[in-house]
Amino acid sequence: MRLKLTIRQKILYYILGSAFIIFSIVFYFISSSSRRLAYEESIKLTNSYARQYALNIESWINQDFAVTRTLAAAFMEYKQMPFDQWQKLIYPMYNRVILTTPHIDAYWDSWELSNLDPNWTLPYGRHFYIVYKQDGVYKTKAEMRSLTGDPPTYGSMKSAAKEIIVEPYISELQRGQMMTTLSSPLLENGKFIGLIGADLILTRFQQLVNTIKPYPNSYAFLLSYKGVFIAHPDSSIFKKNITEVLPEFNNQHNILAQVQKGKAFSFTHQNNKGDKIYYTFEPIRIGNTQTPWSIAIAVPVTDIMAQANKSYNTSLFIALVGLLVIIFMVYFVSNNITLPIKKITQILNEFAKGKIVSSIDIRTSSNDEISQMVEAVSASLAGVNSKTSFAREIGAGNLNVDLALLSDEDQLGKSLIEMRDNLRRARDEEEKRKIEEEKKRWTNEGMAKFGEILRQNNNNLSLLSQELIKNLVWYLNAQVGGLFVLNENKETGDKTVDMVAMFAYDRNRVMQRSYHFAEGLIGACAAERDAIILKEVPQDYIEITSGLGGINPNYIIVVPLIFEEEVMGVIEIASLQEFKEHEVQFLKDIAKSIASTLHTVKVNTLTAELLMKSKEQAEMMAAQEEEMRQNMEELQATQEEAARKTLELEGLVNALNAAAFVMEYDTKGYVININDSYLNFLGANRDDIIGLHHAENLILSETEKASYDKMWSDILRGNIRKHKTRIRVNGQEHLLLETYTPIFDHSGQLLKILKIATDITNI
Repeated sequence: MRLKLTIRQKILYYILGSAFIIFSIVFYFISSSSRRLAYEESIKLTNSYARQYALNIESWINQDFAVTRTLAAAFMEYKQMPFDQWQKLIYPMYNRVILTTPHIDAYWDSWELSNLDPNWTLPYGRHFYIVYKQDGVYKTKAEMRSLTGDPPTYGSMKSAAKEIIVEPYISELQRGQMMTTLSSPLLENGKFIGLIGADLILTRFQQLVNTIKPYPNSYAFLLSYKGVFIAHPDSSIFKKNITEVLPEFNNQHNILAQVQKGKAFSFTHQNNKGDKIYYTFEPIRIGNTQTPWSIAIAVPVTDIMAQANKSYNTSLFIALVGLLVIIFMVYFVSNNITLPIKKITQILNEFAKGKIVSSIDIRTSSNDEISQMVEAVSASLAGVNSKTSFAREIGAGNLNVDLALLSDEDQLGKSLIEMRDNLRRARDEEEKRKIEEEKKRWTNEGMAKFGEILRQNNNNLSLLSQELIKNLVWYLNAQVGGLFVLNENKETGDKTVDMVAMFAYDRNRVMQRSYHFAEGLIGACAAERDAIILKEVPQDYIEITSGLGGINPNYIIVVPLIFEEEVMGVIEIASLQEFKEHEVQFLKDIAKSIASTLHTVKVNTLTAELLMKSKEQAEMMAAQEEEMRQNMEELQATQEEAARKTLELEGLVNALNAAAFVMEYDTKGYVININDSYLNFLGANRDDIIGLHHAENLILSETEKASYDKMWSDILRGNIRKHKTRIRVNGQEHLLLETYTPIFDHSGQLLKILKIATDITNI
């Protein structure tokens, strides 16, 4: 029994089914092939990146090795000269070479003493000379080393007697940076006589690795011969060994063994998150050494397949659009056998050639499928026309044009709107990129400009300061600026920041040229050690003046000049316009360079002052020596006169002790000393008298007591007084005539009181 099918059903069952099957097969074959080819090309591109950067790193290090070889060859040419003459001739080479290789931290040479001194018979001992960089300053040092034996590192270089690159290590002198050492041996008739070495800073390799991103989520890293991460974007494993931080990863793919063999290899690894990552390693063969390094690039497979997937989606979209067009064409052709079908066929043929018809002139009074088809075609053509106008506007650069969708299922319209939105985003991102590039260019030019100013005027603080503040105000499009420098009073310890240069300051601001720490904005900036930005400036703070009048600035920025945690000064800039973020950052960055230069100027000035003071002190010491010689002669004569007077005084004291009673009191009236004559008179021991008060054992009436107290008050005021005193000794009453004399020290302070007494009882 034959099935009765409508034309529409036949189209759906046969033509559309066949078309769908054919499209599916063709699409699958083309998309699979394109994805495979895209993946293979991406792998080749990644491997090519790795090879290119490996060659770049080889070239860098081999250039440095070429320097050590050249120095070694040059040194051997002049080796026959006496060593002191050889040093004067050869060592200046270091100064010229190290200035042209800023990434080299130090150049050094080591000569075996057995080669320099024929009397040296020990197998160790060497003369060592180095030119190195410390805190931006080049220094030299020469010394004898290994006098008791060779250290392990030098011993391995010595025994190898060939070019060596040392495993990376952390530099203490360069604040934790990674470094390595390149060494070239000095051989004479096959005998090892010394080394030429260069200490290489590895920072630029980290910078290079950070720029390697062939794909958005890709990254690169650099391994040494023994597996140390010389460069890696992950700070948690940077500078560590792969066998310690990634043991399973290393063992699974035998990475370190292949690196040490100098092999190029690649593999795909699935991480803990289930993401597949493609790794490619390329060897870096360094000079004539046998210890290659390796650079690796890691790319997520999803990134590699991104382009292939994009092509797949595009192909799928085109296939669907094509299939949709076929459906419409078949639909129109199969449902109309009359004039409308011919006209529609003609219109579709024109449409297939790319010609867009604004409307169709088909009249039908039927309300069947033909009528619906005509209306559908009319609506489609209107939609295509609107999309064409939309695309034309976009092509003309009008990205603000809108498109009305035919329905919520209008995929083409949605795709065109999405294209417009993507173009908008691309335009906005391009504008942002241009702005950022302009900021970077402005910053780089500024750093170069002020670097030149700092280099040209670093021996004249006044000229340097004036050039800096003037050019800073101009470069920032500001109006007013001032430069303040730290001034420390060594005697009082008081710190101030004093103005040393200004640009367009008004009179009131010029009057106050010095600020203590925490005083005003300038002092606060110095005390807080941080930038201060004012967006609401007080009316009386500062005024920008010109020949036509004055106006207050709208924005002020104050930035400290800090060098190695020490405040060197402050910069103040005032502007009518708000400072942009990159301008503020530029001012902070240039402040570091200015602070470093100010520190250098300060050190140079201090050194000059010390040299001048040293000269003046030397002249003063010579004069003091002559004066001291004369004083010694005078002192000797004085001592001889003093000795003579001392003998006379001793005679007087002895006579006084024999003829009178002598007693000494402290300033409170207590006995501190007594002579033997007085002790015999009193019939007492010295220990019994010392410490007694002057008023004890006195026989005084009330009137005499008042007179006696007044006398002691006069004595304590520095007056000499005589007094007749009655005392009782061994039951007998005696009358003594006493003379009290106050004794002062060299500063005029009362030291003690001397009493000289005689017995006048029987007189």
